[in-house]
Amino acid sequence: MLLAIDTSAGTSVAVVDYDGGVLAEASDAGTRGHAERIGRLISDALAESGVAPAELSAVAAGMGPGPFTGLRVGIVAARAFALAAGKPVVNLVSHDAIAFGVYRDGRSGPLLVVTDARRRELYWSFYEGTDDAGLPVRADGPGLAKPDALPHADAARLDAASVSAAALGLLAEHTWKNKRPFASGEALYLRSPDVTPSASPKRVTG
Repeated sequence: MLLAIDTSAGTSVAVVDYDGGVLAEASDAGTRGHAERIGRLISDALAESGVAPAELSAVAAGMGPGPFTGLRVGIVAARAFALAAGKPVVNLVSHDAIAFGVYRDGRSGPLLVVTDARRRELYWSFYEGTDDAGLPVRADGPGLAKPDALPHADAARLDAASVSAAALGLLAEHTWKNKRPFASGEALYLRSPDVTPSASPKRVTG
């Protein structure tokens, strides 16, 4: 069983099991205030599933792409929970979870997954289809582009408003079951944070 957390678009937490499927999912579509929501959603998902932290095998973290502030809240929460519970963290690209859910619903062929990056820009990932285990094959991206400069315009396009932690968790279970590699531990911000330290510290006088 896995606890899955994604804050790349909204805030979503789920408890899933390879054989049992989705045991619980708690989500909030708000794109701000992730830090205020994440603890409650984790508690809600665990309570609904009836699963104790000790029963989990790992924690799955969505690594984006996503805006800096929101995305890092989920990654930090996943790592902190895993450390406290003595469980490993497995990392996945959030767009891969979207594609995984779409292909499981029966779609096939090339797919362009798009999510809002704010500032009149979009995050995108391009998929060729699925492999022999039914896992999405990402052929390009994740990337960041203006709406009129998106690549792979001939592919079927899916504009996703959110990322389901349930799909993320099931993707993690199937990735592990089929001995596929997980993503790296590097967050996919794809742009610099809105606030950066000053190049030279200001002098303070008394």
